Amino acid sequence: MTEKANVETSEAEIAVHMQEEAYFYPPRDFVAQANMTDESIYDRFSLDNFPNCFKEYADMLDWYEYWDEILDTSDAPCYKWFKGGKINASYNCIDRHLPKNKNKTAIHFVPELEEDAVQHITYQELYVRVNEMAALLRDFAGLKRGDRVTLHLPMSAELPITMLACARLGVIHSQVFGGFSGKAAGDRIEDSGSRVLITMDSYYRGGKLLDHKKKAEEAVAKAAEDGQVVDKVLIWQRYPGKYSAATPIVEGRDFMINDVLKDFYGVRVEPERMNAEDPLFLMYTSGTTGKPKGCQHGTGGYLAYVTGTSKYVQDIHPEDVYWCMADIGWITGHSYIVYGPLSLCASSVIYEGIPNYPDPGRPWRIAQNLDVNIFHTAPTAIRALRKIGPDEPAKYNYKFKHMTTVGEPIEPEVWKWYYKVVGKEKAAIVDTWWQTETGGFLCSTLPGISPMKPGSAGMAVPGIHPIILDDEGKELPRGAGKAGNICIQNPWPGMFQTIWGDRDRFVTNYFARYCKNPKSKDWRDWPYLTGDAAVEAPDGYYRILGRIDDVINVSGHRLGTKELESAALVVEEVAEAAVVPVKDDIKGVVPDLYVALKPGFDASDAIAKKIMDALISEIGPIAKPRKVWIVPDMPKTRSGKIMRRVLAALSNNNDVGDVMTLANPDVVELIKNQVQK
Repeated sequence: MTEKANVETSEAEIAVHMQEEAYFYPPRDFVAQANMTDESIYDRFSLDNFPNCFKEYADMLDWYEYWDEILDTSDAPCYKWFKGGKINASYNCIDRHLPKNKNKTAIHFVPELEEDAVQHITYQELYVRVNEMAALLRDFAGLKRGDRVTLHLPMSAELPITMLACARLGVIHSQVFGGFSGKAAGDRIEDSGSRVLITMDSYYRGGKLLDHKKKAEEAVAKAAEDGQVVDKVLIWQRYPGKYSAATPIVEGRDFMINDVLKDFYGVRVEPERMNAEDPLFLMYTSGTTGKPKGCQHGTGGYLAYVTGTSKYVQDIHPEDVYWCMADIGWITGHSYIVYGPLSLCASSVIYEGIPNYPDPGRPWRIAQNLDVNIFHTAPTAIRALRKIGPDEPAKYNYKFKHMTTVGEPIEPEVWKWYYKVVGKEKAAIVDTWWQTETGGFLCSTLPGISPMKPGSAGMAVPGIHPIILDDEGKELPRGAGKAGNICIQNPWPGMFQTIWGDRDRFVTNYFARYCKNPKSKDWRDWPYLTGDAAVEAPDGYYRILGRIDDVINVSGHRLGTKELESAALVVEEVAEAAVVPVKDDIKGVVPDLYVALKPGFDASDAIAKKIMDALISEIGPIAKPRKVWIVPDMPKTRSGKIMRRVLAALSNNNDVGDVMTLANPDVVELIKNQVQK
């Protein structure tokens, strides 16, 4: 065999060089109180027991009528779960808790300004406010079952109230992340066919009261340009009774919700008995190109899946105070701030602002003040807090029993800081892997059963059966040391039903590549393509290496960018790392490595060399970057994600495009002067 044949991998495979990390075991007192410690759950949820195993999750809910069929595959791959069942999501998240827990806090709303009082909304108050809002939507806005409504709301108590009011009526809600532009909201209004937009006048970000209403003007104009007329813009007030935006009100179209609600005082709305397979909401994925995809999630299947995974993976009990430091504008917030935790009668924390306002100790003060015991956030936030306030957690008296990481792979060094410093070595961590399209977790350890492993998402959660395939659809076996396209062999209740209004795109994007028979009604013929690359270790744990596209092919070696970034973060001075591909005449593509240092460290040739050496020692000479750029900060989106596209454009001397929507557009010019001098 030639040397060339040894190094080359197929387009779907990525050579994996990093060693597996050691296990960390959950504390004994955590296991003693865990919701799930019975290892037979994996047998109960085996493929032999599919799909009936998911009755266990559905039985956590209250149904008006039971289903006739657990899984209907007659329109594969557009599956219907718990077909024939009748249910209401709003009822399950509120009404059913009232007899025993009406005085329990459902939502702790924490304003960004520390001088503003925290709102503690009980389940009884949530019931009253959701009913009155539902009456307003029905009788004033004219919304009815099956209608779509677009929400462009920031993090606020009013956001889940509005979502649950929609769910009560059977109105399909489409929440657009508050940080998105008005144009992005307008695109989604048009695609969903919404004629009502629900927004807020203003909200705080970094200590500033932002005019959010001006985005409503852009959204309505963009929708109209595309042929969708918005009749009513309903506006929540950040400070009830006071309008806090500079953008003027449009008479006859704009209405203050707080004023109109007075007409619905004391009104109670009977929840609609929804079919389990009826849509609950649309969640648009924010692709960089092409039309946004409206992922349509059903009612019964989705609610059962997020309730079951919240109970078993997140270990949520009714007495817990649970804080997911994500935004409800993303699927994480829908599943694991609103529907999952509230279905289980937990107290869910909603924080308005950024984690480091007014200083990096803010998250830990909130945790101490509210006695938060389950903490859920993304590696982006963990890296940022590690960079700007590595010693802050030790100053505060809180105790997490459980911590989650979600949204992207977490580097082992960052995981260890999270475990040792944030969790004080007393919390179980679950590193979860899933997507907007999947509705809930796909891979994670069950914290009361399996040990943790830094950098690894762990095994598939009960009822999920992954398979790693190469280009030809051949399975890469466990422990092969190669990564490929991770797919899910079977459907599950949380998965989206289709792309709103575009079934063909749904089938083409997610199923066509490995479909064994396009006419089949057998789920076995329709593996779900996640679009992520992964490797399965000998112990059955999966390590996710990022999107299949986030791979750099260096002289036939396909290197996962996440693996290179993890190696850079082994260097103690490094806070953040981003790898981008650069065209090279000889090797085709080579990596450029951008790093931001922790406070107190200055850029130097010595640190750059140390980082370069770390990549070579951790992965091998093939991973040597063209250049290590030590930059003052990374260009980031409003949600904190590093914009690797911008860095790649700079490295390749291409146009960076419009960067004004970034959280820190000024840093792009600084990096450009450094890289393109």
